[in-house]
Amino acid sequence: MQSDEIRSRFLKFFENNKRNKHKIIPSASLVPENDPSVLFNTAGMQPLVPYLLGEVHPAGKCLVNIQKCVRTQDIDEVGDNTHDTFFEMMGNWSLGDYFKEEAIKWSYEFLTSKDEGLGLDPKRLYVTVFEGDENAPKDTEAFGIWKKYISENHIYYMDAKTNWWSVGDNGPCGPDTEMFYDITADGLGDLTKEEYIKADSEQKVIEIWNDVFMEYEKRDGKVFGKLKQRNVDTGAGLERVAMAVQGKNNIFDTDLFGAVMEFIKNTAKNYDEKNARIAADHIRTSIFLISDGVLPSNKNQGYILRRLIRRAVLKINKLNLTSDFVKKSVEIFIEKYKNSYSNILQNDKMIFDVISTEENKFKKTLERGLKQFNNNIIETYLNGVLTDKTLRPDIVFSLYTSDGFPIELITEIAKENGLDVDLEVFKQDMEEHKKLSRTGATGMFKGGLAN
Repeated sequence: MQSDEIRSRFLKFFENNKRNKHKIIPSASLVPENDPSVLFNTAGMQPLVPYLLGEVHPAGKCLVNIQKCVRTQDIDEVGDNTHDTFFEMMGNWSLGDYFKEEAIKWSYEFLTSKDEGLGLDPKRLYVTVFEGDENAPKDTEAFGIWKKYISENHIYYMDAKTNWWSVGDNGPCGPDTEMFYDITADGLGDLTKEEYIKADSEQKVIEIWNDVFMEYEKRDGKVFGKLKQRNVDTGAGLERVAMAVQGKNNIFDTDLFGAVMEFIKNTAKNYDEKNARIAADHIRTSIFLISDGVLPSNKNQGYILRRLIRRAVLKINKLNLTSDFVKKSVEIFIEKYKNSYSNILQNDKMIFDVISTEENKFKKTLERGLKQFNNNIIETYLNGVLTDKTLRPDIVFSLYTSDGFPIELITEIAKENGLDVDLEVFKQDMEEHKKLSRTGATGMFKGGLAN
């Protein structure tokens, strides 16, 4: 079952629901409207916060959609089996309508039904529920509902770190129940809680669905009380669901990434799995950001886009890919997503031009900076200054401000040469530089990714 069919089945399952017909709503932009506190929509429920708090949604109380999301807090994890920076969150919501009984029932039915759902093996499902704390009681209700569908040996109580969801320090929140799927070849069978936690850490089971029971409100980081209405926020990451359905052990082998990954394998002269995954992920995310109006810059969303493109270029260089890789990979991704997100196809030329321009600018920066970097390293060694294997702060500062090297790149190259970078000293130097710049003639700070 390919990703297009997974999307279609999900929307139809809830739109045609016999008990509650859900209204399909479009995905919001990746850039939140009227919310300067966050750079991107990071979850399906984020654009719906006003309605979860009690405002009436024009489409009704039961909604379903597939929301584009970007998260960069786990960017260092990209390249493993399950992490990416852009993803699609399949979600259905009850705004003061149904609650735990129906939400859990329908989650299970869609995951396991061969006719209307995904046809996954129920014996490979594992579930976690909230164990309770000072904010809310132990969720025995959810545990009891789950026992109707799967073995009690596959249900585990977990703490708030795992089974409590909130949009941030302010807004709706509540306990959740998460569904995991066994992706091993032979199956794990019954597991103790400790065995389940170990399997999760080893990515032998992957989270594919989450039902959040939002009935509380958080203010200034603390649970304040209950909401006006009880809500259900369901989220299922398409990439991980595709893994389970397609029998893969990582998201990059699914049809969402498969063609680009195959292209990299066939053309890279220095193939490395992790670098290939990072390059593919960052190019895909950049495509979606640009199609939603984000352009490279030195602040906010534009800074993240610039960092992603430049990080992709670094990996492309390491892979020693052909010069047409960016153009070809953009074309492959656009072909893959054009039917689901028409604005990508409409903006295809602009997307390529923006990424290509940023790539060429950064290649010049790289060439100039690497030459300077290598000369400084050699000079430092020859002078015998480098006695503690820590790159001189003035060299780090010059590479960053004058040569336009991102600090993460400086750190990476230093490490490859057996050196360290004192990030605390660097931060202090940058703060001092900013203060001086603010009082200078131009009043502007130019550095880092500015070149």
